[in-house]
Amino acid sequence: MLKKNTKILILIVGLILTLKGAFEGYKLYNIYFAVNNKNENKIYLYIPSNASYQQVVDSITKKDFLKNANTFFTLAKQRNLKTRFKTGKYPIKPDMNNRQILNMLLAGNQEAVSMAFQNIRLKETFVALVTRKLECDSASLIQLLDSAAYVTKYGFTSDNVYTMFIPNSYELFWNTSAEKFFDKMHKEYLKFWNKERLQKANELKLTPQQVSILASIVDSEALMDNEMPTIAGLYLNRLQKGIKLEADPTVIFANNDFTIHRVLNRHLRTVSPYNTYLNIGLPPGPISMPSIKAIDAVLNHKNHNYIYMCAKEDFSGYHNFASTVTQHLINAKKFQQALDKRNIKK
Repeated sequence: MLKKNTKILILIVGLILTLKGAFEGYKLYNIYFAVNNKNENKIYLYIPSNASYQQVVDSITKKDFLKNANTFFTLAKQRNLKTRFKTGKYPIKPDMNNRQILNMLLAGNQEAVSMAFQNIRLKETFVALVTRKLECDSASLIQLLDSAAYVTKYGFTSDNVYTMFIPNSYELFWNTSAEKFFDKMHKEYLKFWNKERLQKANELKLTPQQVSILASIVDSEALMDNEMPTIAGLYLNRLQKGIKLEADPTVIFANNDFTIHRVLNRHLRTVSPYNTYLNIGLPPGPISMPSIKAIDAVLNHKNHNYIYMCAKEDFSGYHNFASTVTQHLINAKKFQQALDKRNIKK
């Protein structure tokens, strides 16, 4: 009888241990391996720079993506997330478990932000675009761009610093600071201005910044890319002869009125260092962010004798070019008559 009771006891103890083991195994499985994201689509968790651990907890709680918050924070405590988390933008995928999420936060394996920019006229517009993508605020980035002391370190002035930003597609981390963004863009600028481009700029007796300033004017004048080298050659002819550029886009920029379709005499009288009807040479800075095509058009301009141009009267986007004032006046009259015919007064 005793042996039988002993066997029963052993069986009961064994069953209890098995159940306990199964329960502990189930707990461990839930903590480490079970999917713990209730969303069907990828979401993003943002952990700001200088965030406290409580802010991390609040961010996770606010996103409300965890099926079981208890298992997550149990493992987070074991892995010492409190003192080891990294800031950034993290993708939380539908099939992720606690271990995968924590490994990502501990290693700082955040997802890069894609950023592309081109054809942006004003620094303020550019800054707004950047700060929509990155954590840094617009005030801090504008402050750097407007700081003569800061941009001088990179070889720029507060007027021409906009030429540092080469229009392209870039990948950065969301928590990139204004200073780090500036450094990144400067490195890209140095890559762009390789030995070949620098040599061509030197042959024109222009600095890279001056090439970009001229390119911004070429960009604004040329509706057709294949005309850029011709237009660039025209303005280079004027610079070399000491003739005012008399570029209408600079007048529009100087007037800060981008609704102007027809530049009138009253616009030409606006006093500004950007008004090339009043000032000889290049303006102190670009009138827009020049495209790579426009920069290369200046560096690889067409050689010719043109010093005048006027939009074609057929509104095709192309220009009539002239090397004499007589021919230019004929071209200009045809275009003015076409404007009048379409009742374009301003």
